[in-house]
Amino acid sequence: MESSLSSVGVIPQKHSNLSDPNSNPEDFVVQFWGVRGSIPTPGKETIRYGGNTSCLEMRVAGKRLIFDGGTGLRVLGDQLLQEIPVEAYMFFTHYHWDHIQGFPLFTPAFMQGNCFHIYGAIPPDGDSMKQHFIERILHPNSPVPLKGIQADLRFYTLKPGDSMMLDDILIETGQLNHPNTAMGYRITWKGRTAVYCSDTEHLPDGLDENVLNLSQNADVLIYDAMYSDEEYHNPKSPKIGWGHSTWQEAVKMAEAAGVKRVVIFHHDPSHSDDFLDQVEQDVQAVFPKAIMAREGLVVPVGF
Repeated sequence: MESSLSSVGVIPQKHSNLSDPNSNPEDFVVQFWGVRGSIPTPGKETIRYGGNTSCLEMRVAGKRLIFDGGTGLRVLGDQLLQEIPVEAYMFFTHYHWDHIQGFPLFTPAFMQGNCFHIYGAIPPDGDSMKQHFIERILHPNSPVPLKGIQADLRFYTLKPGDSMMLDDILIETGQLNHPNTAMGYRITWKGRTAVYCSDTEHLPDGLDENVLNLSQNADVLIYDAMYSDEEYHNPKSPKIGWGHSTWQEAVKMAEAAGVKRVVIFHHDPSHSDDFLDQVEQDVQAVFPKAIMAREGLVVPVGF
């Protein structure tokens, strides 16, 4: 089923500032299931932060929103087996391997009675979101025949700049700076906002206005900080143009946008737990409310 945004409600892009003093922190939380970039990194040196690739879940007003489908999606799928039948809304930033690897082994997709609403941008050479997802993500990569997909998969096309509503949850999108393009998401409910910006590379001559606009006054900004400035500018092996940013740029963005809490996300596969411990000390020295993303971490939004 290929659906347009009209089925969920398109609205002009704007940021909500409403607040609810009676909100419960458990009504809007972010949980991290995969926090690594590029490739899974199992092993004794990545136990504490985790080695699964990008996948996070937002539970908002009783709805389950899933962002990206890296190998962390398989772990989330195992958890969801305790809650069958399940309905969830899945949003993809883009379709590089580390953001789709988990879907072919996402067990709830192979079970009748579950329903997944799948959102994302159509690549330049794609005909529809459904065709792209089936022919490019599932068909060539899944060890399970496509006929094994028993869940109800519904497809919706988004493009950067679109906004939509899920009941009273406002979802806004923005362009990210990444090879083959990527899309960031801003989720607002009752004046509480979480922003997901992975994968994106900062600009050399100032802040990226797309990310800055998406992040304005957010309670939580989840930002691609794959490198340190030293790694990014390493004269022997620079990472310029690779589509990822640094924790120092994450702090600059958070400060400029008035973000309350920034989450350092999309850890480089070469970064061990000990290395990330040092990054945590460094970033918190300049932005005390910074958090390092770890598998299993739950962050209340707005508290």
